[in-house]
Amino acid sequence: MSTARLRAFLAVARHGSFSAGARALGLSQPTLTAQVQALERQHGVELFVRRGRSQMLSTVGQQLLPLAQQLSALETEAYNLLHDSGQLVRGQLRLGAVGPFHVIEMVDAYRRVYPGVDVSIRIGNSAAVLADLDNYVTDVAVLAGRHDDDRWAHMRYARHPLILFAHVDHPFARRASVRLAELHRQPLLLREAGSTTRDALERVLREEGVQPQIAMEIGSREALREAVIRGLGLGTVSEAEFIAHPQIRPVRIEGDPVCTETFVYCLRERRDSLLVSSFWEAALKAQPA
Repeated sequence: MSTARLRAFLAVARHGSFSAGARALGLSQPTLTAQVQALERQHGVELFVRRGRSQMLSTVGQQLLPLAQQLSALETEAYNLLHDSGQLVRGQLRLGAVGPFHVIEMVDAYRRVYPGVDVSIRIGNSAAVLADLDNYVTDVAVLAGRHDDDRWAHMRYARHPLILFAHVDHPFARRASVRLAELHRQPLLLREAGSTTRDALERVLREEGVQPQIAMEIGSREALREAVIRGLGLGTVSEAEFIAHPQIRPVRIEGDPVCTETFVYCLRERRDSLLVSSFWEAALKAQPA
């Protein structure tokens, strides 16, 4: 099986059309189309189904995709090893993350040591980030919370308390800290179900018998912060992720009863690969004191 044909298949699958896939590989569209069709003829299968101007993966194409991604990742690692004699002079590192905060400081530390490696970041929720890792779309994942699975190696990077933030007109804004019990019947803005921050907070609230008034459920950090700025309720955020604004104030919860943790993940089978281990070591050195 030709690696060029597999690369052509991956390009169309990732970009959704033959024209976009050809541009990504720097090929003409007829050349790319011929490579995919040759792969289909070689094995007597249909890999794509046309939907308007887009190409959708067939059932066989969907089954082939994660295998092709794995082969592509291994090909890249082999090239890096042979071309640079074990020294990571150039290459491409693909990261997945649920947010920009810690992953950016890791990338900064990494690029100082490996300036020739191109780094890309895909942002998504935890499920999407872990699926990308499993399917070889990314090399390393950075997530809040620990996800135990024998497929993944992981390392705790940081631990931060969860804090409140309030509009300047809210009584809490004039205080440095409040007791957890004082959240009872307070208007609280929550992230979407499945959010690591929300899960950690709700677990502690249940244990302590505290029942805030859920003012709204909001699906992103940015939108939740805007809602607090407009006085719609209290927000919660990891202390490391709080962004100041003239209309809001940070407020600690006494005793820091709720904390979030950030972990770095990779596929266990790739833990010792040159690319992944280089990022792992850089992240270890960049860990907050």
